[in-house]
Amino acid sequence: MDKQIQIINTGPDYKKIYHDFIKSKCPDKWENVKRYLSKESMSLSDVLKVNNIIFVDRLSENQKFKSYDKETIFEILAYQKKHKLNNSQLARHFKLSRNTVTKWRRIFLL
Repeated sequence: MDKQIQIINTGPDYKKIYHDFIKSKCPDKWENVKRYLSKESMSLSDVLKVNNIIFVDRLSENQKFKSYDKETIFEILAYQKKHKLNNSQLARHFKLSRNTVTKWRRIFLL
């Protein structure tokens, strides 16, 4: 009898997403991000730094490529609470839409 291996997905595979995106869309940024992508796993801080490196020049054009899992959203909302930021301040800090922050608060902080 064949044994089946079950893979549990715990969220986006940021390393794969970024690797594929950089390879196809902006290979010139590889040197700037390879130290983050070579880590065993990426922290929230790593994800935000890589986002900044990749998207800072073309933020509005590539905003649609950003993705956050629940754990990351909770960390961002905890940062807001810890630093007593309103939604606009938090959105500017993390380069998010105010509407996104409002939606997250409505969904996750009921």
